[in-house]
Amino acid sequence: MFDPVKFIEEQTRLIKEKIGDRIAVIAVSGGVDSTVCAILTYKAVGERLVTVFIDDGLMREGEGEQVISFFKQQNMKARLVDARDEFFASLKGITDPEEKRKAFRNTFYSVLGRTVREENATCLVQGTIAADVAETIRGIKTQHNVLEQIGIDPEGYGLTIIEPLREIYKHQVREVARSLLLPKEVSGRKPFPGPGLATRVLGEVTRERVEIVRKATKVVEEETEDIGAFQVMAVLLNDRATGVREDKRAYGHIIVVRMVRSEDAMTAEAMDVPWETLKKIERRLTTEIPEVVHVLYSLTDKPPATIEFQ
Repeated sequence: MFDPVKFIEEQTRLIKEKIGDRIAVIAVSGGVDSTVCAILTYKAVGERLVTVFIDDGLMREGEGEQVISFFKQQNMKARLVDARDEFFASLKGITDPEEKRKAFRNTFYSVLGRTVREENATCLVQGTIAADVAETIRGIKTQHNVLEQIGIDPEGYGLTIIEPLREIYKHQVREVARSLLLPKEVSGRKPFPGPGLATRVLGEVTRERVEIVRKATKVVEEETEDIGAFQVMAVLLNDRATGVREDKRAYGHIIVVRMVRSEDAMTAEAMDVPWETLKKIERRLTTEIPEVVHVLYSLTDKPPATIEFQ
């Protein structure tokens, strides 16, 4: 039986032992995994932890400012690093999903490594969870925050890696978050991929295509806030379809909406969503995003699908 209180006590002690009197950095996304890691580490080493939000241009609208504000409210050191140009340059021309993840990972650690050096830190805390490790080892998809598990020597990045959550799953991380008295919007926050919206743009990742899926994500999340899903998303397909705008032919984008139930992200079930909800989402997407002319709903469970499209 998992005991979140005991877990907090043990991990706080272990983190303090591993970091000692050194400075540590954690890249935070606002998700429950990185937030729990940051709070645990702060409990262990206090001001020797620096929380960093790397703005890769691939997150939700206004996410960076919200995340930094949250950690500053906890009296923690927090800084925002603008790396949008670097990420889009690294993703230019790449269409293969695994190659995109690798390009993201390489850029992420390049930016983060630079930030670590600026902070004179030698420790990097990561919110890697058990599902990340399992999927990487099994070759399903590379997770950007898994290094040692895929044979990459963290010393090559000049870092000591600390992963307090790598033995537990998402539902257990949420238990820890609640025990830490984190607000519900953190403990209950739906998962969001490390590479952000890059995983929800099939084909080449450009600023314009990311902006379309960012707007679509906002609509889907707003309309499904109380639906009880483990994860919801909007995905921009690489193909286009014929539509009609003002009685004229419009060759526009296709958005796939996906909502799943899951406990640990290792398996998932596509949700049976009321037709009225789906139609409202469809109307908003095709009205608020004129480039979108077709909206589809994903019915496939995991397996055989993954939760994300890539």
